[in-house]
Amino acid sequence: MSNLPNVISVIRMILSICLLISEPFKIQFWCIYIACGASDTADGYLARKFNLVSKTGAILDSLGDTVFAVVMVFLILLKVSIPTWGVIWIVVIVIIKLFSILVGYFKFHAYSAFHTYANKSAGLLLFIGLPFYIIWNFGFIVVLLFVITTLAAAEELLIILTSKKIERNIKSIFTLIKL
Repeated sequence: MSNLPNVISVIRMILSICLLISEPFKIQFWCIYIACGASDTADGYLARKFNLVSKTGAILDSLGDTVFAVVMVFLILLKVSIPTWGVIWIVVIVIIKLFSILVGYFKFHAYSAFHTYANKSAGLLLFIGLPFYIIWNFGFIVVLLFVITTLAAAEELLIILTSKKIERNIKSIFTLIKL
């Protein structure tokens, strides 16, 4: 039982990779997609509910989120018609995220991703927004997702640059500011 949240995070990584071999935006894809979202909610909930929170669990959860996001960006760029400005915006977000990962690695000698409100919002919007965009072509959701994801990536970079240690469960850059 003590490893259940970690196992769920690993399962999310495996399921995310399975999205690559399923036919995008068909029934099997959406079932796996929903399982990825459910596992993202379940691992954290179970860890907190049964006091199974651990550094390893926080890292696995972040890695699971990263694998899912990378797979989704790849599939979106490959299978969804996005205007050039959107592709450029995605590339900018990816560059910010990669820079954050590199700075975090060199500064802390560890994978540094944070569970901020902005990152959680971006992940939730990606999870909920993609079906709305694919099925009903709600373009405003894409712009909202890009804005929130850009803010989340910038916030994460600022946290990495200003932090003295990794605090993966930091909620916002504002928690670092001493009033």
